[in-house]
Amino acid sequence: MNFKNKLSVVLLSALSLSLFALMASAKPVPELLLAKTYRNPINIKHYLVSEKLDGVRAYWDGKQLVSRQGNYFNAPVWFIKDFPKQALDGELWIARNHFQKTVSTVRKKQPIDKEWRQITYQLFELPNAEGSFQQRVEAMKTLVNTLAIPHLKVIKQYRLEDTDALTKQLDTVVMQGAEGLMLHRADALYQSGRSNVLLKVKKHQDAEARVIQHLSGKGKFSEVMGSVLVEDSVGRKFKIGTGFTLQQRKNPPALGAIITYKYFGRTKKGVPRFASFLRIREVF
Repeated sequence: MNFKNKLSVVLLSALSLSLFALMASAKPVPELLLAKTYRNPINIKHYLVSEKLDGVRAYWDGKQLVSRQGNYFNAPVWFIKDFPKQALDGELWIARNHFQKTVSTVRKKQPIDKEWRQITYQLFELPNAEGSFQQRVEAMKTLVNTLAIPHLKVIKQYRLEDTDALTKQLDTVVMQGAEGLMLHRADALYQSGRSNVLLKVKKHQDAEARVIQHLSGKGKFSEVMGSVLVEDSVGRKFKIGTGFTLQQRKNPPALGAIITYKYFGRTKKGVPRFASFLRIREVF
């Protein structure tokens, strides 16, 4: 074998080892059911309704809690030690309007027991389980009652008669501080991916965009950030100047950060109307 051939073999071997190491270190991303946005009238009687919690979604793979991106939550041993072997899907949640506090608690590499004592794991699905969603809800209730773990709950699921009842219920929960509602087809078998069997219902729409510039404020905000210039996934650029606390204006989202904003419809050019900052997207 000549020098060039030997060199090729060495390079191919090194490349193979690198690819193997990369594959071995790759995080398995859970295949979860994702919601679409409720827009068109539907027969509400076919759906189970629940509150949309402002927590952090977490998948239980039978051994540990995993984020949508495939990262592991460092939950205390006592929090998960009696969890079942079967897969669970739910929300790590403290209470309404406590999203940032929840994020701060669950993202720490060294969990703090006192903080995790405030967290509950609110179940809304049994991934890959048989039967309709209505049957899976009953199975979740039985499971939770059998395990009797204080911080393991099932999100309340109920039925409404029509769209008028849905509108009234949405108004009620939003006034109480909730994000909105979720609709899940009661007869749906489990599936992963984004699907119409699961719909989110909100008073406003929301979307994400990347921060590309900080813009100086005026008047009372003359010494802090006044607004941010953002770019959405299709390249539209627009400003967001409301929704920020004074502390967030003093320490605005970093350039390149992905933020979630709410809006109320779009202009003819596709620009969001009345865009308002909600939160920085947390990647776990």
